[in-house]
Amino acid sequence: MRVEQLGDGEPDIAIVGSIHGDEPCGRDGIEAVLADPPTVNRPVKFIVVNEEALAANRRYVDVDVNRIFPGDPDSDVREVRLAAELAAEIRDCTVLSLHSTQSYDDMFALVDEVTPLAREVIPKLSVDAIVRTKGNNEGRLFSVAPEAIEVECGYQGSEEAAANAEQVIREFLDALGVTDTVATIRNASLPVFQLGDPIPKSTADRYEVFVRNFERVDAGEEFAAVDGEPVVAEEPFHPVLLSPEGYEDVFGYRGAKVGVLD
Repeated sequence: MRVEQLGDGEPDIAIVGSIHGDEPCGRDGIEAVLADPPTVNRPVKFIVVNEEALAANRRYVDVDVNRIFPGDPDSDVREVRLAAELAAEIRDCTVLSLHSTQSYDDMFALVDEVTPLAREVIPKLSVDAIVRTKGNNEGRLFSVAPEAIEVECGYQGSEEAAANAEQVIREFLDALGVTDTVATIRNASLPVFQLGDPIPKSTADRYEVFVRNFERVDAGEEFAAVDGEPVVAEEPFHPVLLSPEGYEDVFGYRGAKVGVLD
């Protein structure tokens, strides 16, 4: 894990990237900001998390860091120790965590709850939607940093995701008043979705998805296929992180639109 800092003093703001090694946008966005740093009036720490998995271009080496928080500093497993190290590093910090997907080409935010901090900051970020994850956070970063804001920055490994990560880091710092740049409202009416149950997928040679994330799927609608066999919605839902290959055993998640942040 690599930690760098802008500004003097003990930071209470942390930018976290590349918890997953197949999501280099976090590292790339951090490195771009550090190469052309803004003038800051508060110290900020920047954390590139899973360097070994990044080098291997794998989500993780032994276990998924974002499923094992709070971790254990005495574990024999490197990534379990890494989770504990990261949890200690971000304690008492306002956190932005950067990710990427195989399911959505633009940016959206994830939060445990829509807190006053989220209401203040997220409309100033270039995101399309907010996903509330409360009830689905066992072992995830939110379990140790409940007010963290995660941003999915685009497709894994793409130049666009790296550029988006740099952009949203700068917007986040502006929104917190860390820089002298006046933050502006970028989306005054953000839809809010509640993350629901995962959508399982059976073992197969070929998977397909026929719907777009965040767009309503009606009961009876064919939204995916497994080796050509249709998967039909039993009840209406809004897909979140839905893709053919993003996860080993699930297509993604059922979501429900619960309102608009305005």
